[in-house]
Amino acid sequence: MAPQTKELKIGDKAPDFTLPTDGGGEITLSKLRGAPVVVYFYPRDDTPGCTKEACGFNDTLPDFRKLKAEVIGISKDGPASHDKFKKKYGLKLRLAADADTKVMQSFGAWVEKSMYGRKYMGADRSTFLVDAAGVIRGLWRKVKVPGASTTSTKSYCPWV
Repeated sequence: MAPQTKELKIGDKAPDFTLPTDGGGEITLSKLRGAPVVVYFYPRDDTPGCTKEACGFNDTLPDFRKLKAEVIGISKDGPASHDKFKKKYGLKLRLAADADTKVMQSFGAWVEKSMYGRKYMGADRSTFLVDAAGVIRGLWRKVKVPGASTTSTKSYCPWV
């Protein structure tokens, strides 16, 4: 089971992280200061809900870029899986690999789930809006895919 973590709320400093990304890169949240960042956690590459969510973010990427906002998707999948996923769907956003789930745990996005009476740990589909100073300004937990894939940039960036 994941260790208990403090429940993050609006106004909290976002936990910093450095993770490997698709394309052999690396991303560090604190190095993105000076611009807003949308960090979204999702269960797995190339599954129906996760694909719709990623494509929804990808479709609105030009709007986020106009706001100079970075969008980062994070799952347990490795960089090679992310590369295939991005290529298959023409995704332009960055995908980061949290293999040990430490980042998901620090954001409270690694949770106990239950399916058919079996309990297990998994990613909570959630999205965090981090402002230019590294402070959480919006958060959405237990995101339902249709809402995630059709939500406007304005709702993710309410301070704009």
